[in-house]
Amino acid sequence: MALRTWLLFCATDTVLCLTPGPAVLLVVSQAVSRGTWSGLAASLGILATNAVYFALSATGVGALLVGSSRVFLVVKWLGAIYLVWMGARMILAKARASSAPDVAPPASTRNAFSLGVVTQGANPKAIVFFTAILPQFVDPSAAIVPQIVILGVSSIAIELIVLSADVAACHAARGFVGESRFALRLQRLGGAFLIAAGARLAVSRQL
Repeated sequence: MALRTWLLFCATDTVLCLTPGPAVLLVVSQAVSRGTWSGLAASLGILATNAVYFALSATGVGALLVGSSRVFLVVKWLGAIYLVWMGARMILAKARASSAPDVAPPASTRNAFSLGVVTQGANPKAIVFFTAILPQFVDPSAAIVPQIVILGVSSIAIELIVLSADVAACHAARGFVGESRFALRLQRLGGAFLIAAGARLAVSRQL
């Protein structure tokens, strides 16, 4: 793979990662309401789904999936409804008591990871990226799989850095306001971000 092609891909991927979307809103909601580890767990769920997308792109299966608009429509709405429902639960629930705001229980991190998988898996534009944009950076005359691996590792590393920066910013904000006094507000704010992620997912289009 040519260095120029790789750099162009990294620049394109960075711009896309910095564009607010359901994934960013989810990570922010978890980091704000449940702490740093939940935010990181949500990020890992998103990156795990991206890894699966890269594998599908390498095998050509993604091209078949992207053509099924009905499948995308069902998955998108199920994911959006789930996110809005989880956000509503966070807003209506009582504040979680915790003496260590950034140490989330295992159940919370597992839940955040699952939300990350659902959010990215239900995002039609994610699979479109891997089937429409990604092939533009692949040289069909060379071995496909090694190129996909290089681009996949680069993309996951870039998104990990961006999402980690989002989590770090939320960590600083939580430390500034102090959870003991603003626990309920933080939880409701996280729920609002989660509902926003679901709404953003609902209005997104496949193309």
